[in-house]
Amino acid sequence: MRVVAVSRDSPYSHIEWAKRLGLNFPLLSDWNGEAVRAFGVAQEMDGLLDTPVRSCFVIDGDGVVRFSQAYASSEVPDADQLLAAAGALSG
Repeated sequence: MRVVAVSRDSPYSHIEWAKRLGLNFPLLSDWNGEAVRAFGVAQEMDGLLDTPVRSCFVIDGDGVVRFSQAYASSEVPDADQLLAAAGALSG
């Protein structure tokens, strides 16, 4: 299993976030919004286009989305739910 996070923030800000949060997985930058649009989670917020809806995806080894969940901006994704979805991929 491989974990990555994606945001519209710059790669440079990700370095600081990873340090502050002690993350041990890559933070990828969707600087141009391609992933936001491709995953269908783009929204307009405060006049900014392609602002992502907070979302999580579990993708199998063939690139097929097996689980997706959108969250309100105030919600924190349920780690147990994500781990269960990821664990289901290994059978």
